[in-house]
Amino acid sequence: MTEELIAAGLAAADFISQSRNTARVQAIMQLSLAPAFLLAGIGAIMNVMTSRLIWVANRIDRIEQLQREGVAGAAVDDLPALEKRRSYVQGAVMLSTAAALTISVVIALLFISAFIQPRIGTLIASAWILTMVFLVGGLGLFVMETRTAARRNRERARERKRRARNDSATR
Repeated sequence: MTEELIAAGLAAADFISQSRNTARVQAIMQLSLAPAFLLAGIGAIMNVMTSRLIWVANRIDRIEQLQREGVAGAAVDDLPALEKRRSYVQGAVMLSTAAALTISVVIALLFISAFIQPRIGTLIASAWILTMVFLVGGLGLFVMETRTAARRNRERARERKRRARNDSATR
């Protein structure tokens, strides 16, 4: 028991002496800047995704309320596309959140790696790759959501033109 306490005390003293080296801490800080900026970028992207998710969810709720009241009209036709959009953007937010989590792990591992004996470069690289997989997946789903929105807008524009032609033809 006493030996374990001494070993823990020596490890703590070693950590303190290593972290006193300003140049070493500065190097670690520089290494963590790129992942930190990526984390900030992921946060900005997630803000946009979350705003779209809220808009889509509110639109679905409004249409369903109008449907219950019996006054939804043609707005009901938007529900399938809106449900698809909600699914895509929810997946995008989830994958982006996973990317933010894994890039935070990368930052933590970068700091830890400077103060421990075992080399964990492979673990850090793997976490970085996993971050990119999550981020690419989230952005891919976000692209699918925006394409679904654009497709539905084009469909509505064609429907309006067709109705306008039919209206002018009946006059």
